[in-house]
Amino acid sequence: MRTEDLTAMLVASLEPIDPRRTKRRYIIRMTGGLFGALCLAGGILRLNPSLSRDVLDTAFWIREVFCASVSVLAVLVMGRLARPGSRLGLLPASIAAVVLIMWTFGATTLLSASPGNRVPLLLGTTFAVCPFLIAFVAAPLFFAFVCILKDLAPTRLRWAGAGAGFAAGSIGALVYSLHCPELAAPFIGVWYLLGMLIPTAIGALLGARLLHW
Repeated sequence: MRTEDLTAMLVASLEPIDPRRTKRRYIIRMTGGLFGALCLAGGILRLNPSLSRDVLDTAFWIREVFCASVSVLAVLVMGRLARPGSRLGLLPASIAAVVLIMWTFGATTLLSASPGNRVPLLLGTTFAVCPFLIAFVAAPLFFAFVCILKDLAPTRLRWAGAGAGFAAGSIGALVYSLHCPELAAPFIGVWYLLGMLIPTAIGALLGARLLHW
């Protein structure tokens, strides 16, 4: 069979893809990942019993806005990495700016605190487990994002894997905050960020294996 005949036969058998069906599939996967994360945070770790009081604290909303802002930007980065030739543009700088703002809050808090209170503000009571619990909560989201990326056409597989990990980690941190009792800006700026970076590193290491065509 000639190449032209084979090409014509393949083109003739093509069927248009319904973009709504594709979008629904992605929404279902993301919803499933988010539901899994919520089950881990609320069912296994349990919600913070003082959550109803914490929502009245400005520090609570600083933590939530930080996690939510990074989450939105991270998902946008992952979307760019899923498409060949797409540039990240100002997204990495935007993420860095959000982190820098959080670090500024943390530094201001530490400098205004008495010397004896600085270490507790930085370490809290859960610093040893917080990053790993964020990565734990992020696991269902990471799996969902990898499934979504496999349907697309990433060419920079390690970067795409890292993007999926960072998106999962940042949303996982937002979900984990429903369990976490820590509100101090220095703690959030260090240990929450580390929790986001653990899935990022895992995604970078496994990206080529998980996302190969």
